[in-house]
Amino acid sequence: MSENTQSQPETLRELQLANRTLGARNAKLVSMLKASRDKLEEMNARLEAMAQPPSTYGTLLAVCPKGMEAEVFTANRRMRVPVSPLVELASMQPGCTVRLSEGLQIVEVTGIEDSGDIAQVVEIVGERVIIADKMGEESVVKAAGSLRDAVIAKDITPGDSVIVDRRSGWAFEALPRTEVTSLVLEEVPDVSYEDIGGLSHQIEQIRDAVELPFLHPEIYLQYGLRPPKGVLLYGPPGNGKTLIAKAVAHSLAQHMGNEAESTASGNKPRMKSYFLNIKGPELLNKFVGETERQIRQIFEQARRVASSGNPVIVFFDEMEAIFRTRGTGVSSDMESTVVPQLLAELDGVESVENVIVIGASNREELIDPAVLRPGRLDVKIRVQRPDASASADILSKHLTADLPLNEDLVAEFGSQEAAAAHLRSVIVEHIFSTDESRRYVTLHCADGSTKDLYWSDFVSGAMLANIVDRAKTAAIKDVLRGRDVNTRGGLTVEHIHNAVAAEVRDNEDLPDTTNPAEWARIYGHTTKRVTDITVH
Repeated sequence: MSENTQSQPETLRELQLANRTLGARNAKLVSMLKASRDKLEEMNARLEAMAQPPSTYGTLLAVCPKGMEAEVFTANRRMRVPVSPLVELASMQPGCTVRLSEGLQIVEVTGIEDSGDIAQVVEIVGERVIIADKMGEESVVKAAGSLRDAVIAKDITPGDSVIVDRRSGWAFEALPRTEVTSLVLEEVPDVSYEDIGGLSHQIEQIRDAVELPFLHPEIYLQYGLRPPKGVLLYGPPGNGKTLIAKAVAHSLAQHMGNEAESTASGNKPRMKSYFLNIKGPELLNKFVGETERQIRQIFEQARRVASSGNPVIVFFDEMEAIFRTRGTGVSSDMESTVVPQLLAELDGVESVENVIVIGASNREELIDPAVLRPGRLDVKIRVQRPDASASADILSKHLTADLPLNEDLVAEFGSQEAAAAHLRSVIVEHIFSTDESRRYVTLHCADGSTKDLYWSDFVSGAMLANIVDRAKTAAIKDVLRGRDVNTRGGLTVEHIHNAVAAEVRDNEDLPDTTNPAEWARIYGHTTKRVTDITVH
């Protein structure tokens, strides 16, 4: 009896252990069965989906008050369709794309469209946008999604590009374009008047025309003098026209910054100058009307910035490229529409007091006369070729005392500055010599007179800078070859002579020797008609 009593607890424990084991196996089997059932249901759903007809997509136009129906644009038709109860009404924003079932029921919202046609904003009317395509055809569309918020916040302005679906009448997204934004230099060029040599008279002229009206508007108002709206810098290439325009922007930025700091106690906003650098050939476009549109966009941007009181300089480099005299075109004659567009914009700038246009050209005779008349580009400044003193001033910006100079040369003249001044004088004397060997060409005029042109008649600031660069390159090569090791290298008079000779030699064949009038234009004297030339 006692043995049976002892065996019962052991049997009970064995049964409990077996029960737990079987329970764990049963739970595992249940989970496996559930996973198999879920997998089977998923496969059946996929099979059913594959058997379903393809879905249709459309653009949501509006949601009916009760949310049970909505208006969509699909298959070039405006339709009112039911909405599935499974679709969240909060996600159904007008302008978004929706998926339609076979029975044309909205079953899913897929978001805002991110592709479509590109159009330009012409005007903002409430929450609607007037757009124009490349052909100039205008239409009214509604703003969807984030674009609607941008329109309400007035972050979208005329001239911006947007993605649109013209058929459904919606604009979806603002598209940043680099065609004009790349022309705007938010950072003013780091070129000052001190960096420009030999053009003190021209710098004084442009400061009188540009800076004084910006810095002292009250005095101009007192005398009843309207500041000029445009300045033309013209003359032979390589003499600093572009540098002057950059220096004007830099000087204005400094003056505006100093003025803002001096009036900081009055809580006036800090002023800033802007420099719009427009390269003429960049505006050319093969599509009709595109060049004119970009010109409108440039001046619209200038007016928008200037309306807050900030001075804006619109600089047209190589101006003759797009503003040629009308009626001279060979094929498309595109200047017949581009020039009037600029004229209209220049006249429109008169209503804004903080915009000035600066043009630069080395072929001023090709620019349409209507652009150059008083009231448009009414200040003309000729940037001429430098004379001997101006050349020495230009060279002082490039051949300075802090350069490595030959030690023997420095010892001979007593200081680095005196040695550098001697090297500069060597260049000037070599170029401006009137020896027979320096005579370049003789011009024969129609009145019987002749004019001998020497090397000095074709000198430019760029040429002088290149001569110094040639000399520096020769000095570096001597150091690398191991020459002048004892004297530690440095610029010598020999380097200067070789650089001048190489520069003249490389440029002697560049002018058009077959066209006498071209020689007169290159020299800068076109008052006399040149009939023949003699090259020496």
